[in-house]
Parts: sequence; structure tokens; C-alpha cells
Amino acid sequence: MKQKSKLKFSPGRLLVFILTVGVFGIINTEMGVVGILPLIAENFHVTVPEAGWTVGAFALVVAVSAPVTPLLFSGVNRKKVMLLALGLFTLSNIVAMFTSNFTILLITRVLPAFLHPVYVSMAFTVAAASVGKEKAPKAVAKVFIGVSAGMVLGVPVTSFIAGEASFSMAMLFFAIINALVFAATVLFIPSMPVKERLSYGAQLSVLKKTVMWHSIIAVTLINGAMFGFFSYMSDFLKNVTGVSYHVISTILLIYGLANIFGNILAGKFLSMNATRSIVIIPFVLLISYIGLFLTGEWISAVTAIVFVLGVLAGIASNNMQYMITEAAPEAPDFANGLFLTSANLGTTMGTAVCGVFITEMGTRYSIFGALLFLVVSLVFVYFRIRMARSQKTIKTLPR
Repeated sequence: MKQKSKLKFSPGRLLVFILTVGVFGIINTEMGVVGILPLIAENFHVTVPEAGWTVGAFALVVAVSAPVTPLLFSGVNRKKVMLLALGLFTLSNIVAMFTSNFTILLITRVLPAFLHPVYVSMAFTVAAASVGKEKAPKAVAKVFIGVSAGMVLGVPVTSFIAGEASFSMAMLFFAIINALVFAATVLFIPSMPVKERLSYGAQLSVLKKTVMWHSIIAVTLINGAMFGFFSYMSDFLKNVTGVSYHVISTILLIYGLANIFGNILAGKFLSMNATRSIVIIPFVLLISYIGLFLTGEWISAVTAIVFVLGVLAGIASNNMQYMITEAAPEAPDFANGLFLTSANLGTTMGTAVCGVFITEMGTRYSIFGALLFLVVSLVFVYFRIRMARSQKTIKTLPR
């Protein structure tokens, strides 16, 4: 009997694994070029800031398209949408391998970026739907491991390949991962037609919910705090802690690996008590950033706190996705698109605000930007939980 039970659930596990690797490939394509901007500038005869548009243009398209494209594709067979996204990513990376024209390179970055939120939001939705409601947070957490791995491994692996071989070989690396997931999707994922298609109006109506807007604002602020400071973490480590670039790379790797560990913990915490996790994590983040501010010169303390921050970031990412999708269970794809938009908006705002603190007060004070975002986020987390509880109470009242 136990053997049959294992066989019964193996297709679901395989599905979640393919989705996780697929998300890894897409995030890897997005983030991997961060470490080779000087090489791109050299190869395509542009300045490093101009080469930076290979990152900036991609992120901008994701932020703009995240609430739109999942909505447009919400009624299409999920397997077909996955194949379309993976196929476009693979083809774009192959074209990037052979082009010597910077404009064409930018096009190969912008076009797949439109389908980035479609695949990622659908991966979250399909992973959650592949298991029971109680196990959904754990399934989503596994997909988030793909996000973390893409961010953690994408930059150093791409930098290594480009440095040891060439820019074209780095693009081939992207293409191979996406192509392998494309093949696995064709072979192992069954057709997934949408059984109950919601009208665009019905999906957009979730924006009428006060709890949704509280969730969106809270997510924007929490992600702004985490990635606002993370954008300048290497600068903090260099100018405040005073360590070498080699040590900085090691500490950033520790942060990334801790982030993956946080994703594993997040599914368990959300399954046990989602409300408690949503409330506690911003508080612990707040305390950790204060600790980092006070002990910035001490390498041992900084390394320990960065590890904690990595774990908390992994848990918080899952919490934020849960906050928005739980507010709109009737429109999961659109809700996940809103999550991606909120997260990207938070990253942009957080980076800008932390940058202002650096300009006006110095590198150490970039943490003030994160603290500011977290304090305000706690207000909206409180309102969000209070509103969600009142709505559940209303639903349970006898009519």
C-alpha cells in the first residue's frame, strides 16, 4: 500500500521539480548577465552603463508586464504557455550567442522578459494546485528554491563560463538549461487545459478588495527593505566592514545559500501558522538590520547577521507571495502577477531610497532605508491581517 502511495504522488513531485528548474533557468537568464557587464561592454563596443540596459530593460519589462500577461494567458492551456515561454527564452539566448549587434542583443533580452511573469506566476499556481491546500505552501516554497538558485548560482556560474570561455558560451549555458526544461515539459508534463476560466473583469475585480491593496503595499515595502539594502550590500562590506572583494563574494554566496535554506523553512512555517510567520519575519528583519548597523566593522558578526538575513529573505519571499495569492484565491495567475509587480516595484523604490541615504549620510546609513520601509510595512501587515480576519468572520456568520 505504501508503494502505491509513493507512485501516486511521484507525478506531482516531478511536476514541481520541472517547474523549479524552469524557474531557475528563467531567473538565471535574467540575473546571470549582472556579473559579465564589463565583458558585454567590451564585446559590443559600448560603455558599462549602456551594457547595464541588458539588466535594466529586462527588469523594466517584467515590472510592467507582470500584472498584464498572466491575465491575458489565464485561459490558455498551461502546458502550451510554458512551452511558449521556454521556447522563446531558448531561441533568444541562441540568437544572443551569435549576434555582434548590441541592439539585437537588447531585443533578445526584452522579448522573453514579457513572458517571464507568465511562466513564474503560472509555476507558483500549478505547483500549489498539484497538491492539497495544506501542502500548497511547501510546493510553492520548492519553486522559490529555483528563484533563489537562479539568483545565487546564476551570476558566479555565468561569470566563470564567460571568463574561462566566452560571452557566447555563457549564452549557450542559458539556452541549454531552458531547452532541457522545454524537453522535460514536452515529455513529462500532461496537457493542462484551464477548466474554469474567469473573465478578465472577474480577475480584475480582486483589486476592489481592501485586503489586496494592504497586501500589495506590504509586499512592496518588505521587498523594498530587503533588496534596497541588498543592492548595496557589497558596497557596505567593502567600505564599512573593510573586506576584500574575494571575501565579499564569499559572504554574498553565504547569503544566497541561506536564502535557499529559508525557502525550505518557509513552506513549513506557512503550513503551521501563516499569520504568525507573516507578522514575526518583518520584526526579526528589523532587529537584524539594527544589529548589522551597530556591528558593521566586525567581520564575524557581519557574516553571522548576513546569514540570518539570507534565511529571513527566503522566508519573507514566500510570505509575500502567500499574502497576495491568499487575498485572491479565485484569480491565482493574476494574483501571482501582482506579486511579481509589487516585488519589482519594491526593489526599484528600495534601491532608490537606500541610495539617497548613502548619498546624504554615507554607506552605513543605507540600512536606514531598509528600516524605514520595514517600520511602515508593519502597519500594513497589521491592517492586512485584521482585514483578512474580519472577512473570514463575516463569511462564517449564519445567514
